[in-house]
Amino acid sequence: MSDSAEAQDIAIAKDIEMTQPKKETTSNFKSFTSGGVGGVAAVLVGHPFDLTKTRIQTAPAGTYTGALDVVKQTLARDGLRGMYRGMGPPLVGVTPIFALSFWSYDLGKKLVYWATPDRQSNALSTAELAFAGFFSAVPTTLVAAPAERIKVVLQVQGQGRPDGTNYKGPLDAVRGLYREGGLRSIFRGSGATLARDGPGSAAYFVAYELAKKALTPKDQPSSQLNLGAIILAGGTAGIAMWSIAIPPDVIKSRIQSAPQGTYNGFIDCVRKTVAKDGAKALWKGFGPAMARAFPANAATFVGVELSRNFMDKYL
Repeated sequence: MSDSAEAQDIAIAKDIEMTQPKKETTSNFKSFTSGGVGGVAAVLVGHPFDLTKTRIQTAPAGTYTGALDVVKQTLARDGLRGMYRGMGPPLVGVTPIFALSFWSYDLGKKLVYWATPDRQSNALSTAELAFAGFFSAVPTTLVAAPAERIKVVLQVQGQGRPDGTNYKGPLDAVRGLYREGGLRSIFRGSGATLARDGPGSAAYFVAYELAKKALTPKDQPSSQLNLGAIILAGGTAGIAMWSIAIPPDVIKSRIQSAPQGTYNGFIDCVRKTVAKDGAKALWKGFGPAMARAFPANAATFVGVELSRNFMDKYL
């Protein structure tokens, strides 16, 4: 690991030994806030791609011929505004979701140091970074799962919900889902969300750390990476995550969009999806997801790094 990357990990290791509550609070605030800024950037850039992916994943066979056909039909039916249908829930929820993710990732790294007090090097291994990444998905799921549920329901109703239900917006969707099955309905798909985001976040943060290390010139702090390097590292992280996250994402989308009682859980959804549409159905939406992965996650890390540098300078 480069000197700059190791210096960054040493700084995190020292956080464990901090006794001053003010410093710890400031560190947590920076992680939380920078993650939220990155999340807002990701939604603004990536939502049309996400809508396209979700519609391909959930529509009956033959509805669309591909991603471009989704875009064409959506624009013809709803105009440009249709490409941003369902953006409210992720935009409102994205600040706590991404904030929790980046804060939990830092916490995961601190847990590694706490569990290995006699370690010979403060540089984290790839496996340790992967643990921290997976750990970040656990608390994040508590917020992400209901936000995803509402988003998916709103995204697919433009193509007609199987049960004929149409919601006027996010709050109407929350009320309707609660009437349908209480909190359990609102949190439907939580297990599938964690199945997607656990391994996905491990790949996400490992890819970003490794790319950032490779792009950081010797003897230069990684915090001074230029904009192009941050874009490349962030985009690489997005590609790494979505290259393994599509199958559980397909299952999540189907569980969250289907009428109540359609599936008995994650495994039942996998079994019924493969039986009806074949194994290739588990990769539906791969094209739009990968098209979204680079720009949306490049925007995420640009937002994270710039806001973190700003706070390091002025707070």
